[in-house]
Amino acid sequence: MSAAISAPAYAFEARRVTKKFGANVVIEDLSIGFEPGMLHSILGPNGAGKTTLFNLLTRDLPVTSGEILLKGSSVTNLKPHQIARRGVGRSYQISSVYLDLTFLENVWLAAYRAAHGGRTGWWRNVRSYDSLRVQASELLQTLGLGQYENTLAKSVSYGDQRLLEIAVTLATRPQILLLDEPTAGLSQRETERVKAFIASIKPDYTIVMIEHKMNVVMEISDRIHVMSRGALIAAGTAEEISKNQAVHAAYFGL
Repeated sequence: MSAAISAPAYAFEARRVTKKFGANVVIEDLSIGFEPGMLHSILGPNGAGKTTLFNLLTRDLPVTSGEILLKGSSVTNLKPHQIARRGVGRSYQISSVYLDLTFLENVWLAAYRAAHGGRTGWWRNVRSYDSLRVQASELLQTLGLGQYENTLAKSVSYGDQRLLEIAVTLATRPQILLLDEPTAGLSQRETERVKAFIASIKPDYTIVMIEHKMNVVMEISDRIHVMSRGALIAAGTAEEISKNQAVHAAYFGL
């Protein structure tokens, strides 16, 4: 009788990763893993290496040394589009939606690119892709954005644009979702909307989020990882992190 094959402990993992830019060491010997089906937040002061870590995970930057693993398999040498095809979606610090397109068009275009391996050519026969248009419409409805379906992205608030960006990322059908400061630049009211939005999709994805607003992190995270100067200094629940003196010293200067 053959032994059962156990699932990998982490959905996404950086193992002993170092990233140098010339003589500048941004991340050094970092090992960090994200369990599946949870919302992980990454905290840390500016310059801690958080966005660099995201860039290494998605292969937008090559590692200097170490290994990136996705679902237990090494993806260290893959290209960004190959990582995306394996179920990793990412949003960025600055909204990257097409402002002159409607919500539906933005989401439809992302769905098209996912379905066709990133290739363009969609303008040749738009009617051939009605099924993708239906999928895009259904996604907007599911996410509570259906009222904006025919609204130009440039005509809504920045908070709504951030929600659209997450919807665009979800249209690529990821299993793992990386969110880089989703509430950056938002008012308190907009922050609450985005926070509630992210909380609503938690059951369906493994989410890794870089975020500076402590109320957002503490209220919706299953696990929090704290970085400082390119290293991981703490990991745990919100309660454990709130009591960690090393975190207070590094993050709050206390």
